[in-house]
Amino acid sequence: MGVEDVRAPRAVDRLGMLLARHGTITNVRMRQALGVTGLTPRHAVTLMNLEERGPMGQQALIEALAVDPSVLVAILNDLERDGLAERRRDPADRRRHIVEMTAAGADALTKVQEALTTLERELCSALDDEEIVQLHGLLSRINTSVEEEKKACAEE
Repeated sequence: MGVEDVRAPRAVDRLGMLLARHGTITNVRMRQALGVTGLTPRHAVTLMNLEERGPMGQQALIEALAVDPSVLVAILNDLERDGLAERRRDPADRRRHIVEMTAAGADALTKVQEALTTLERELCSALDDEEIVQLHGLLSRINTSVEEEKKACAEE
């Protein structure tokens, strides 16, 4: 049955409303789960990027996270203050900063991953493995842009 064959859904069942509702609830629950680490989702995703990509230039990290430079500076200030990441001058270009996760950051990231895994299991408990893979594939194809993400992040 195609989209055009479906009767108009009730307002609360419209796809955009469902996504917004589940997104809001998931965001709250994710912040609660990460609370055990003392990190916010932005801190967590920054550490995840550093783990995945290794030490990287601050500009490359801005692009990977799709955030405003001032937002990244605030995130890195927090992570450095807590000993989870460090910035150092690039010896090849003293104007550049290289960002690297510390051993304490790796330990914190392990706790983040555990908290997120538990949360994801709870959120998707009614889905089987195939449905979870399908949901991930569908959500990754939703048409949103990096510019919209930057704007949304700036408004947080």
